[in-house]
Amino acid sequence: MALQALQSSGVAFRKILSHFPEELSLAFAYGSGVYRQAGPSSDQKNAMLDFVFTVDDPVAWHSKNLKKNWNHYSFLKVLGPRIITAVQNNYGAGVYYNPLITCDGRLIKYGVISTSVLIEDLLNWNNLYIAGRLQKPVKIVAMNEDVALRSALDQNLKSAVTAAFLMLPESFSEEDLFTEIAGLSYSGDFRMVVGEDKAKVLNIVKPNMAHFRELYGSILQESPQVVYKAQQGSLEIDKSPEGQFTQLMTLPKTLQQQINHIMDPPGKNRDVEETLLQVAHDPDCGDVVRLGLEAIVRPSSMRQSTKGVLTAGLKKSVVYSSLKLHKMWKGWLRKTS
Repeated sequence: MALQALQSSGVAFRKILSHFPEELSLAFAYGSGVYRQAGPSSDQKNAMLDFVFTVDDPVAWHSKNLKKNWNHYSFLKVLGPRIITAVQNNYGAGVYYNPLITCDGRLIKYGVISTSVLIEDLLNWNNLYIAGRLQKPVKIVAMNEDVALRSALDQNLKSAVTAAFLMLPESFSEEDLFTEIAGLSYSGDFRMVVGEDKAKVLNIVKPNMAHFRELYGSILQESPQVVYKAQQGSLEIDKSPEGQFTQLMTLPKTLQQQINHIMDPPGKNRDVEETLLQVAHDPDCGDVVRLGLEAIVRPSSMRQSTKGVLTAGLKKSVVYSSLKLHKMWKGWLRKTS
């Protein structure tokens, strides 16, 4: 999964990483500063670099980072690493972001997440927040030999393919598939209405088709559920109720539970398998899956954005929001010009 980022050898990312405590189970860079995007995020040279650091012991890591990078934190720093970790783990999507940091001459934003919280999100899609980031091409900067984490990263990609299959017709193109996958973690995200460019998903996929193929090619080749004609860039899947039931049964647990909640009439209290069997026969199966995704992403994205006021501080939150709105405005101007 360590794809080569465009216009970068990775040395610049590792130099930035050297400014932080070393105890990381995973560090990756993502977004328009790493992979070329179309639209208002196409200025890669000046784009903010986004990082996520995964740590086994967030209290110990924040303690060391406070000593090295005290000025990165909001007023929460005076409360110490335990409170910072409590805010990180117990609110929003389990990640603590420090935005608008100047490091090695570049503007960066970095999030810190517990390894155990990330593994849970990758396997179950509790928030589909960092798991969603990892369904798109990222640049792995550091990674240890954590077998459970590596297995969860692979399972997250397989789950993304399965969810996308359920929302696509019987025949579709690679671009259709990758656009559906890239959009999973934006389903119901209020930032796609306020703050994010609405063409964001296509802008991510179109310039990075080769990276998506590298990320998902072997999964598609090995999947018994799909006929993948790589040369033509076309795919066919089994849309029979039996085929859809098999796919529904392998979806992450939280998504299955949300589908059950949506479809289970009051007082029925059916088990999840019974509900999924009904959905598999429903002509609107894909729409139900999308509603389930929205039920995960909408509250998660809202809580995480609200938490950003605490973790970034009011001043940085205003500046960061202004940058997002400016990018959305640029996108709108491109479409109307």
